[in-house]
Amino acid sequence: MANKVHVKTGDMVYVLSGKDKGKKGKVLAVNPDDMTVIVEGVNITKKHRKPRGRLQEGGIINQESPISSSKVMLVCSRCKSPTKVSRVVRENGQKDRVCKRCGEVIDTQKEAKEE
Repeated sequence: MANKVHVKTGDMVYVLSGKDKGKKGKVLAVNPDDMTVIVEGVNITKKHRKPRGRLQEGGIINQESPISSSKVMLVCSRCKSPTKVSRVVRENGQKDRVCKRCGEVIDTQKEAKEE
């Protein structure tokens, strides 16, 4: 069974620790197996790329590298501050992610029907 990560692709997050502490960025990818996320503009590393074929250029490119999901905190769209997330199950079976600071519903997910 895969682990649960508290952020999803497309969420705005705040970096809590490391060399990019204090930066905000959008989540580009989530890897639940390693519990890592790739955040836009955070943990930039240089990669040396060899040219493959005649038309492709080689050189040094900058790219985002994964960081641990425990080092990021979701930014609420209403209160604009980093917040913890709680999950609430409604009567109709929908799961909501809710901001712990202001109570705003971040997003709603339909529960999978078990057959």
